[in-house]
Amino acid sequence: MREWVPHVTVATVVQDKGRYLLVEERDKISGKLVFNQPAGHLEQGETLAAAALRETLEETGWTIALQGILGVALYTAPGNQLTYVRTTFVGKPLGQVEGALLDADIHATHWLQYEEILANSARMRSPLVLASIEQHRRGICYPLDLIYSQ
Repeated sequence: MREWVPHVTVATVVQDKGRYLLVEERDKISGKLVFNQPAGHLEQGETLAAAALRETLEETGWTIALQGILGVALYTAPGNQLTYVRTTFVGKPLGQVEGALLDADIHATHWLQYEEILANSARMRSPLVLASIEQHRRGICYPLDLIYSQ
């Protein structure tokens, strides 16, 4: 029997002037272009907050300041049946890094209004993308010290 191990991931919801920062990336299973928050896997020895900052920079070229935690989600992807434990952070943009090289999987970055996101809801990588934005719009934001490590 194979040991079950969930994948630990992070994501950031970054909003500025009514627009949300999303990445357009190629889905590895379907091959289609989909939208996602800046997101990725936790690396060994890294804190969740550091992973969120790193992934946002690697996928968007933006530096951000983390403002809080939106929540933790448990999600099993129907395409590959992998289970993910995703911590989603709220961040505010600080600046775009000139000449930043984005991860190879990233096709483009977009600042989208909520209505544009709804219009593209069928193109979201997972239901967590829209759910996180909805949580943000409801004002959910827990303090960063909710997560600690020793």
